[in-house]
Amino acid sequence: QVQLVESGGGLVQSGGSLTLSCAASGRTFSSYGMGWFRQAPGKEREFVAGINPKAGYSQYVDFVKGRFTISRDTAKNTLYLYMYRLKPEDTAVYLCATFRGPGISQQVDEVDYWGQGTQVTVSS
Repeated sequence: QVQLVESGGGLVQSGGSLTLSCAASGRTFSSYGMGWFRQAPGKEREFVAGINPKAGYSQYVDFVKGRFTISRDTAKNTLYLYMYRLKPEDTAVYLCATFRGPGISQQVDEVDYWGQGTQVTVSS
């Protein structure tokens, strides 16, 4: 059974930093792309960042480029999202995800497993 468990969310002031972690179990994650999505109240779930199995390629949505960094530790089956210069508009539930294959997709339909999410709140 695949499980994704996020941690590291919280309340931070605008301009601050947070690091999210996602502990994965139940599959050979070194064969699958992984990513982070987020969902704010009343809005659709949206792609934030993704990384391929070998951690040699990553992809970011424009509004986080230069502020967020995704990485993965294959040996520990753990995915990370380092978030810097946070803005109030970054407030959302952040969800860890695995894709159906080794690629990365910005489409929620290409995700086969989701974590339960961790709340990030950025105050102004």
